[in-house]
Amino acid sequence: ANGSVVTWGWAYRGGDSSAVAPLLTEGVVHICGNQHAFAAIKANGSVVTWGSANFGGDSSAVAPLLMEGVVQVCGTSGVFAAIKANGSVVTWGAARHGGDSSAVAPLLAEGIVQVCGNKEAFAAIKANGSVVTWGDDDIGGDSSAIAPLLAEGVVQVCGTDYAFAAIKANGSVVTWGWAAYGGDSSEVAPFLTEGIVHICENQHAFAAIKANGSVVTWGSANFGGDSSAVAPLLMEGVVQVCGNDGAFAAIKANGSVVTWGWAANGGDSSAVAPLLAEGVVQVCGSARAFAAIKANGSVVTWGVADQGGDSSAVAPLLTEGVVHICGNNGAFAAIKANGSVVTWGDAAYGGNSSAVAPLLTEGVVHVCGTQEAFAAIKANGSVVTWGTAAYGGNSSKVASLLTEGVVQVY
Repeated sequence: ANGSVVTWGWAYRGGDSSAVAPLLTEGVVHICGNQHAFAAIKANGSVVTWGSANFGGDSSAVAPLLMEGVVQVCGTSGVFAAIKANGSVVTWGAARHGGDSSAVAPLLAEGIVQVCGNKEAFAAIKANGSVVTWGDDDIGGDSSAIAPLLAEGVVQVCGTDYAFAAIKANGSVVTWGWAAYGGDSSEVAPFLTEGIVHICENQHAFAAIKANGSVVTWGSANFGGDSSAVAPLLMEGVVQVCGNDGAFAAIKANGSVVTWGWAANGGDSSAVAPLLAEGVVQVCGSARAFAAIKANGSVVTWGVADQGGDSSAVAPLLTEGVVHICGNNGAFAAIKANGSVVTWGDAAYGGNSSAVAPLLTEGVVHVCGTQEAFAAIKANGSVVTWGTAAYGGNSSKVASLLTEGVVQVY
């Protein structure tokens, strides 16, 4: 609550912030992480970075530009982009993947209102509705082929690992980047000319919800880009779509769930179909499984068994009272109404929380995950961690700093 920052986990990737410790003692209001580093925004608009130097942890080359005025930071796998109050953008990190934005610098000098990153490129929306792109040319950094379509009217951009999709004010969609990852939407182009209200992505494909409740998909066919097998179920009534690494799950207005994509990862939910016929209010994904919360507080899981798809070991604890679920790459953590936490999936990734079980019986208000670990914030401001040590599962070295006052974990 005092605006200070405590870090733990893999030192090289941001777990060790000792080099900038004096700058993190107060005033931090937000933190953004990529896969290798962190960037913290302070109340005075300055930015502090740490972690892998080549992938955004070292911002010394642009330090004068990060002294004040920063309002938002966005990260790709190894780059950061900061939006300033004057609408300009500052980038740093791996040059080829977007850290070097000099080729489009004049276009980033003012007017930027949103920045979206995929793994190795960025797309920025300007106040006039135009889009500026940079980074790896092949995966979305070069949008010259569709530049006239991005000159005005864009209201939202989202990305798979290697492609982008933009929604325009008229409800149409424009795509670019690696074709196999959704950069080529020509096969469904007639369905993307109007009416799109939201786009959900997984790592390989896109799923767009239309105003009439239908869904349009494209990208890698095996990983969710081809929804033809369930097409009749996606014609109307869809209100939400959730993606994991290779599959999608759609919640319909009647509380039923429709799944497609890589069968093993949750694209095939036939084994639990009767439980997904009604009453589902939320779906969460791990990398290769899904977990659905029903209106009665029970949980249904499917996908790769040992990565969260099989919750039979904790089934009695998931019959009622679950209010939120968080997934990481191989496990799930569910918060119940009584403040307790239930975990399942890959033991090493946090599916087994027995080592900290007494601390998770009550009082938990929030859980967040890294790739292989979880951290729970309790009502008293303390933090409990479990999972792979290098990914933040072991916080013993900073335990004394996590006993009270924590308001958010990144």
